Amino acid sequence: MAVTFSRKPAYSADASASGREDGDLRARILAAAANPFIGASAAAFLFLLSLALLVLVTGDPNKGSPLVRVALDQIGTTRNVPPGWREALVGEGEQEAPLLPGALDLSNLPFVSHAAADDAETGTIAAPPTVASADGPLPAAPIAGLYAPGPGGGSLPVIAPDGRTAAEAYARPFTADGRPKVALVIGGLGLNPQTTRAAIETLPPEITLSFAPYAEGLQGWIDLARSHGHEVLLEAPMEPVDYPANDPGPYTLITANRPEDTVRKLEWLMSRATGYYGLTNYLGSRFVTSDTAMTTFTLALKARGLAFIDDGQASLRGGPIPRASADRIIDDELAAGSIDGQLKMLEAGAAGRGQALGSGFAYPVTINQVRLWAAGLSGRGLQLAPASAMAKR
Repeated sequence: MAVTFSRKPAYSADASASGREDGDLRARILAAAANPFIGASAAAFLFLLSLALLVLVTGDPNKGSPLVRVALDQIGTTRNVPPGWREALVGEGEQEAPLLPGALDLSNLPFVSHAAADDAETGTIAAPPTVASADGPLPAAPIAGLYAPGPGGGSLPVIAPDGRTAAEAYARPFTADGRPKVALVIGGLGLNPQTTRAAIETLPPEITLSFAPYAEGLQGWIDLARSHGHEVLLEAPMEPVDYPANDPGPYTLITANRPEDTVRKLEWLMSRATGYYGLTNYLGSRFVTSDTAMTTFTLALKARGLAFIDDGQASLRGGPIPRASADRIIDDELAAGSIDGQLKMLEAGAAGRGQALGSGFAYPVTINQVRLWAAGLSGRGLQLAPASAMAKR
């Protein structure tokens, strides 16, 4: 049945009432539409409805995005996980929670080298070396028989049953060729990722690197340094003459400490990582002058099979452990010309005495000048050697 609506009002009683009701309804709808709050709500509803329809038509928006899934049992072998995770979860003095079934021991490497990345692309992982090489990576640490459980879940160096020591096993192999020897220790590594990586990757492997014990991801940095052929020292913070105004940190070896307290601090420091062949001092102008303090320190290192290489402040100290002291600090003055001058004097000392040992800090200018200096050293009749080659009992 066709219905015709007239634009003119009908004057019969029923039609008139119906017309008034229709007019009132249209007026209410128009009034509601004019309300800004109702209009906004309606627009939002329509938007969500349209979005839902779009998802239904196109499918999962993440479908086709690159996803990476790694089997859990492979994480520990890829050695590409964030460093310092265990230390962040376990506070000082606390015991590590027991591993749950399926839990993993994550690697501490700060990043993967280019070679490791290439191996990962081919689905293979290069096995770490087990025997030291004069030209390639040093053996992965720890080496069996040379460590035991230490405080805080770490490990401590020990002398192996067959008499092997960390000072021997973790040092870089060296064969003298009869020319005067020059060695250099670059310290303060691990605190600045950029300079640490530059020292590891751009300096010759004969350069010895020393690391701060408080560095985040310390084991990862040491592993990386050894994979590039560098032997490693661990820095022991020692009391300077202006302590506590100049405070090397909470585990500083204090001259007035009881021997057992010094050993306790040393064991914490030594348990921070593995793969170092000896300790070196960080500051310590007061500590190294104390016979009692240095005797405790030296005997603790002897019991652990470690060497001690210092920056020159302990040059008058001997002891029944492999020892060497730097002849000069090359970057007391932070200028390229001054550093070059100190390196030339180091060469002159080696030419006169047969060998010389220098010490520097991981400043960008130091790393750059040492890199340039080392490149021409052989042509000047000198042999670059690791610091361990200078050590003697």
